[in-house]
Amino acid sequence: MALWIPVSWLFICSSRNVSEWLHYSGDTQTNRYLEGNPLDRAILTGILLLAVLVLIKRGARVIAVLRANIPILLYFSYCGVSFIWSDYPDVSFKRWFRAIGDVVMVLVVLTDADWYEALKRLLTRVGFMVIPLSALFIRYIPELGRAYSQGGQPSWTGVSTDKNALGITSALFGLAALYYFFESYRQPREGKGRGALFAYGIILVISFYLLYASNSATALSCFILGGSLMVMTQLFQKARNATILNLAVAATILVPFSAMFLGIGSGLVQNLGRNTTFTGRTAIWHCAIPMVGNPIIGEGFESFWLGQRLLDIERCIDQGLNQAHNGYIEVYLNLGWLGLILLAILLVTAFRRVVKAARCQTRAGSLRLAFFIVAVDYNFSEGGFKMMNPVWIFLLAAIAIIPEAPTPVPSETPLQTQDSRSLIGPKRGGGRERNKEIVRVEPVRVKRGG
Repeated sequence: MALWIPVSWLFICSSRNVSEWLHYSGDTQTNRYLEGNPLDRAILTGILLLAVLVLIKRGARVIAVLRANIPILLYFSYCGVSFIWSDYPDVSFKRWFRAIGDVVMVLVVLTDADWYEALKRLLTRVGFMVIPLSALFIRYIPELGRAYSQGGQPSWTGVSTDKNALGITSALFGLAALYYFFESYRQPREGKGRGALFAYGIILVISFYLLYASNSATALSCFILGGSLMVMTQLFQKARNATILNLAVAATILVPFSAMFLGIGSGLVQNLGRNTTFTGRTAIWHCAIPMVGNPIIGEGFESFWLGQRLLDIERCIDQGLNQAHNGYIEVYLNLGWLGLILLAILLVTAFRRVVKAARCQTRAGSLRLAFFIVAVDYNFSEGGFKMMNPVWIFLLAAIAIIPEAPTPVPSETPLQTQDSRSLIGPKRGGGRERNKEIVRVEPVRVKRGG
């Protein structure tokens, strides 16, 4: 039952706030942006409190996970302290409190008695809701699944709020469906195994269709890059060689980075249907970066796009917005160079863990690697290191999973995924212990006398 708490949280993060589903505004636009919707605040606070109660009962396992994830604690601690120098300290603190909810939900999943099954249920329950519902809304309920620009140009949104959000949601849950499709394929094709294979295949097809039709170039490229590495590490043992895998990961990051920021391979950007200004993003960056008052510490957690700065940037680029459309620049605007350094430590930790997990094919190893690639690449053109963003939540989950003593996959069974126990999970009998033979030794009787 506890797993339904993070399921509810992730569903809201992957779709819309409850107030948007109910068309409840609650206040004027200005106050709603600063204070948040009261209905959403009440519901999210209630979900968060339930999750905290669950973690209190799992005290020892929670402490074990937190000790193993010091970089996450450092980053969020700095975010919490930064409200002190924010122009809007009350708004900054409330947003940090909500951001902590992402960490709490990840902890609820990873401190489960079987974290792998809990993670699988989380991704499948939410994915099996948001992906088919998006297709249903777009096809049959356009007032819920489509949006129109001021010029009347339609775009697909599905259960999300815009086409980019639909694209990245489809990419993330599509990758999860792809991984579990491989897992089901390796199992005997009888009974539930065949049904699961069919179900994951349907979700994968719908996800790819939504990716293509939503016209989100960033999400589509992230899906292709992350999915390619996942397939490579799942199917080919040579791809799990340390040197080859490190080079492949570097290529999936450096190729989009060089095409977008260094001008090398800019034709790739144009082939994806985008211009070299990335739909006006460069103008946003040029206006926003010089407005940071203190480059070392930034303007405070989630505080840059407030007040006079927001009005000045809107006049500068002649349009309304509330993010930099680049996750790294977004962190710099709010948290300065210190925030970027802590984020870099977080990403380096993630890189080391997910590459090792993919090489050794521990449980969810290839999936964690795919989520890492998506998070790094997606933030080149969108702000994904933000509270209640599914990209951020999936990255935190990929970092926090600490497998125990991973064992490389034998060469004669390249598709076989090895089970590994977690530091947070209980020890269970299995494997060698289950195959041990019990030898009964009879006592030897010695006769006395003659």
